[in-house]
Amino acid sequence: MIEADVLVESKNWNKILQNPQKQIANILKRFPKHYRFNYRKVYISVLLTNNNKIKSLNKKFRKKNKPTDILSFPSNSKKNLEKNLKNKKIYLGDIAISHQEFSKNNKNNYKNGFIKIFIHGFLHLLNFDHKSDKDFKRMNSIENKIFQKVKGKFEI
Repeated sequence: MIEADVLVESKNWNKILQNPQKQIANILKRFPKHYRFNYRKVYISVLLTNNNKIKSLNKKFRKKNKPTDILSFPSNSKKNLEKNLKNKKIYLGDIAISHQEFSKNNKNNYKNGFIKIFIHGFLHLLNFDHKSDKDFKRMNSIENKIFQKVKGKFEI
């Protein structure tokens, strides 16, 4: 079972998500079994913020002085994640999403766009990346499989 602690730092998110805590919980409940971590307590935090905050985080942690739509901060390396997943309790890490960048990239469909970006950030917490073409294809394939399980099953 995955629990998300959601902090809404930008009120603009209320225009897209009526109840962010509930909406993210609904997304997580619809993940395929493999990614729900049944019989374990898995925790993440989600920060719904703005461009100023995400730009600051991007500069501090990635040395890029520009806003981005999403940042993920896994709390475990690949090696430690596999080891820690044997525990009953695990903290996967933090996800931050910028309202302005998200809105700019998803003008036509906030619901599906939010589901997709959240899945993307979650997979980064599991140490998936897209640095090489091979990694990109693998991560994109998994994102699409999860998205197909989640989409259309609830309202945002």
